[in-house]
Amino acid sequence: MSNFRHPDRTVQIRSFAVTFQSGQAAPPALHDSHEWHQLIYAIRGVLTVHTDAGSWVVPPHRGVWIPAGFRYRLEFSGIVALRMLYVRERLHRAAKLCSVVNITPLLRELIVRTNLIGALDAAIPEHKRLIGVILDELKMLKVVPLQLPSPRDRRAAKFAAMSSADHAEKIPLAKMLRQCGASRRTLERTFRAETGMTLGQWMRRQKLLQALRRLAAGECVNTISLDMGYNGASAFIAMFRRELGQTPKRYFET
Repeated sequence: MSNFRHPDRTVQIRSFAVTFQSGQAAPPALHDSHEWHQLIYAIRGVLTVHTDAGSWVVPPHRGVWIPAGFRYRLEFSGIVALRMLYVRERLHRAAKLCSVVNITPLLRELIVRTNLIGALDAAIPEHKRLIGVILDELKMLKVVPLQLPSPRDRRAAKFAAMSSADHAEKIPLAKMLRQCGASRRTLERTFRAETGMTLGQWMRRQKLLQALRRLAAGECVNTISLDMGYNGASAFIAMFRRELGQTPKRYFET
């Protein structure tokens, strides 16, 4: 996927489109090129990007910015259709970390147009103009809080893995703390230092990202809310709106 190398040095932006069926494995490896930044736009389904530093969940109609040289792997929820842009590293100063971003309507159309063309060559006047507009739009990308940082401490990492497992919401917190060999106070301190979030904030973000993946797979809000320990759908919807500014239904329609 991202191992493609375009031989023409005047090509400044290139593109790639792919659709993964539900349950289909992603290619291993990924994006270790130091020459190209990557913007992955999900037009359908939910994409999860995993790195050593954490995970980023990308709902439909959002994107993930991956700076040049960043290694990652992908996970899909439901049928996932992706449209990608690769931007030469020297053209755009980007943050050194991944980030989930809102895609503006104009950038959405530019991504579609570039995927139809295939690659934008600065030696072609029409392409050069498109490149300029795309670069302007990339400067306006707004980050959305859909990252789950990974703690490095052995005990905190064990807790993170346990709480991410299926049916983890049915295991009492005190039991998970005992199995990790750490007190609540110790983990609070560790999570704050290593992820920038309190333990409670980290667990709420984890639940939100799990919910996004399940919603994309077609599960109903009632089932998800009860599975995650909420009293009902209204409590879950209130949490979702508080975190992302919209109800689940509205969010996936945007």
